Amino acid sequence: MTAVTDEGPGQGRGPGQGRGPVPGRGPDGSGADGSGLDGSGPDGSGRDRSGADGSGPDRSGLGEHSGHADGRPPGGWDDGLIARRAAAATEDTAPDEAPAAVPEDDVRPQVEAYVPSDSPLSSRLDALRELVGLSRARLERADLAEAGRVLDEAAARRRLSSRHTVVAIAGASGSGKSTLFNSLAGAQISETGLRRPTTAAPLACSWTDGAAGLLDRLAIPGRLRRRPQPGSAAADEALQGLVLVDLPDHDSAARGHRDQVDRVLALVDAVIWVVDPEKYADAALHERYLRPLAGHAEVTFVVLNQIDRLPGEAADQVLDDLRRLLDEDGMALGEHGEPGATVLSLSALTGDGVGELRELLGRFVQDRTAATRRLSADVDAAADRLRPAYVAEGRPGLGERAREEFADRLAEAVGAAAAGQAAEREWRRNAGRACGTPWLRLWRWYESARRPGGPDRGALGAPPEEQLTARQRVEQAVRTVADDAADGLPGPWAQAVREAAVHGAQGLPEALDELAGRAAGTESRGADDSGTAGVAAGVRGGTAQAQPGRGSKPPRPAWWPAAVLAQVVMTLLQIFGGLWLAGQIIGVLQPGLLTPALVMLAGIIGGPLVEWSCAAAARGPARRYGQEAERRLRETAAACGRARVLDPVSAELVRYREVRERFVAVTEFSTTSR
Repeated sequence: MTAVTDEGPGQGRGPGQGRGPVPGRGPDGSGADGSGLDGSGPDGSGRDRSGADGSGPDRSGLGEHSGHADGRPPGGWDDGLIARRAAAATEDTAPDEAPAAVPEDDVRPQVEAYVPSDSPLSSRLDALRELVGLSRARLERADLAEAGRVLDEAAARRRLSSRHTVVAIAGASGSGKSTLFNSLAGAQISETGLRRPTTAAPLACSWTDGAAGLLDRLAIPGRLRRRPQPGSAAADEALQGLVLVDLPDHDSAARGHRDQVDRVLALVDAVIWVVDPEKYADAALHERYLRPLAGHAEVTFVVLNQIDRLPGEAADQVLDDLRRLLDEDGMALGEHGEPGATVLSLSALTGDGVGELRELLGRFVQDRTAATRRLSADVDAAADRLRPAYVAEGRPGLGERAREEFADRLAEAVGAAAAGQAAEREWRRNAGRACGTPWLRLWRWYESARRPGGPDRGALGAPPEEQLTARQRVEQAVRTVADDAADGLPGPWAQAVREAAVHGAQGLPEALDELAGRAAGTESRGADDSGTAGVAAGVRGGTAQAQPGRGSKPPRPAWWPAAVLAQVVMTLLQIFGGLWLAGQIIGVLQPGLLTPALVMLAGIIGGPLVEWSCAAAARGPARRYGQEAERRLRETAAACGRARVLDPVSAELVRYREVRERFVAVTEFSTTSR
């Protein structure tokens, strides 16, 4: 029995073609455009070659291909040598030897997308693409490399045939994978022997036309593409669409062989792992391939070969131990109708169990979901690698409590409480100036004049050490709120949140100084210039020492004029009583000390009494005035901190929530058993 190949003496040629190089083809027999000799053109439709699959006129279906793809009769296509030869071959074909009609779908380019736009996999791929796009500025390129590869391979696979399932046969040296490959193909296609390694390059066998694009993707040249030996109609029908690839040994001493295995395994739709009783527990197989590909269980077959070498029940015992090892690898086993890897035993040499594998492959291929399941498993694997970059511990975010604490720290840094107390004292001081006795105000002026700097001294700036303390308080507030916001976030996003906070905090102390001084100036415009100086000093140095200034005018409640009038009356009484007594003493007026003394005493006692009453009445308004000054300064500091720090931090948290939603969409509709 011999296999039908794509090249060789007298094979792979249409009528009238010689052995020499065919124009438009490469030296290896493949088309100049990269298409192979499996009867397919560049689009994989099989319309650009006649008899190129090696089957000649009696197998190539030229009777169907001789006309135009739009259904015009062959007679309308008579403008070339190839057309006339095709027409002649059709006429010479006997009715009983007429080739089976090629379905119309096989004539057209087989590039339909196998993933509907509304399928879960399509949604997951779109979400993964958005996830990668949103994460490029936050994650390292190496972290996104696997996800990018999955997207590229998915796009490439979706552009190719949906009617074919590419299955690779992989195994260790001497496991008998090439023998199994030949047994499934029904011909001696792959070389077998005792020499190791025997298989040096991937070899493909396609049961139907239209797989050229898939084989080009695997980089399998045309000289290594084969067709199976025709067998029973039922067997051939079951395997329609199968593309079987025999790989080199994964444990080959040649590094290039192992590289080819790794490259092809990343591109095929399913894998048949062939193990033998001696190497089924090989650590290289389990640690390098089966364990990392445990998520691909639904597209994995594990075949225990060479059971003819095991006596009695030893085959069942080895098979059970193999299942145990696969379970330890994390690979789900498809038992009792559950999805998972298919595990069975056979002997490729004697044919025992090969029919069962062929039947399972037939159902697997006809289901036409292998490529979808493979890509879904690839998406799962990429999502698992990205999980540490998107899954947080707990519920990260910036709560209301953290915002309030940040505002309190900024208020403490700018001295809002001290500024309010200073404003309260200044209000009471102004009330005392307006409602106090003239003699007491004169004494206070005298005392202030004796102090260094005199009464005209302005607001003094805060010492350098206090300015440094205020800056440190602002920086500490920023670090604290950044740590609260980044708590529980994955590393890249926590770093992004901290960077946003630190960047926004640049120039924050100076901005707080300016805004606080502006707010204080607005508050006391035309009324309390010394209060402005005190607030600005508090922002710069962490204290709010209000200093008396020139030309300051206190707020004037409605009762102040009455208090001032009462003080004037008390002062006039004192003056009038004193002059009356003086006149009596010098004899200008008639003696009578009691009445002027009482008048003078009423003025002396009434003045301080009015001042004390005004001070008591001023406590409430002064306290409210100080609280209002503190509130305004606190709100000013909080608004500045919110605009410069909290808003950028919140934007980063919103961005993280967006990518987290995309990541959930990637993992939510997983169709693989994990």
